[in-house]
Amino acid sequence: MLELKHLSYAVHEDGGELGILNDISLTVGDGRLVVFTGPNGGGKTTLAKSIMGLVKPTAGQIFWNGRDITDLGITERARLGISYGFQQPPRFKGLTVRDLLTLASGDERLSKDRCCQYLTRVGLCANDYLDREVDASLSGGEVKRIEIASILARQGKLMIFDEPEAGIDLWSFARLTETFEQLHAAGGATMIIISHQERIISLADEVIVVGEGRLRHRGTPAEILPRILADTLGACPVLTKEAMAQ
Repeated sequence: MLELKHLSYAVHEDGGELGILNDISLTVGDGRLVVFTGPNGGGKTTLAKSIMGLVKPTAGQIFWNGRDITDLGITERARLGISYGFQQPPRFKGLTVRDLLTLASGDERLSKDRCCQYLTRVGLCANDYLDREVDASLSGGEVKRIEIASILARQGKLMIFDEPEAGIDLWSFARLTETFEQLHAAGGATMIIISHQERIISLADEVIVVGEGRLRHRGTPAEILPRILADTLGACPVLTKEAMAQ
């Protein structure tokens, strides 16, 4: 179980202090799929990075399965089964896709068949990608899907995905949503997904709207989607009418 207690994060700006996260308390039960959504700049990614240890909160505590991990680094959290997919994944010149999946899985003898399974789940063919380097020769969408495949290979207990739909084509997006649905149905992992996509939001057990560094609304997709639309149309949209119609 993930617990956030009075989590805050502030930065100094123009001689003052700007609150990015403001006293956030939240519990996510085991095996739950939770979607963070909300306007850009509202604090979603900072909140997710705080959980992974990429950002150190200025106040509050983070507990994972009853253990206080607030002061643990990224490596220690990864060893505890927490994984993170970036909105813009890093590239690794000299490292092949197969190398990356092998490292992520922790199995030096990871078979080609297993690699193929992970890549297929994100819409990639193993024969086309296993021996390619994760470098500038790959498109942003390809790197994104490979990173998600590496998270699947790691088989963590808490998987965090920052806008996994960004930069991928519609066919791959459909495969990706199927993968999230299957992972959730299997019940082996807790998932936190940052997304603006109605298709992903509809998969959630709970949707949390983050705005101005606070939890503005929370509830089921059926409860939250109409409220998101009412709150954001005519301003900075989380979901537009066009997105809702997709």
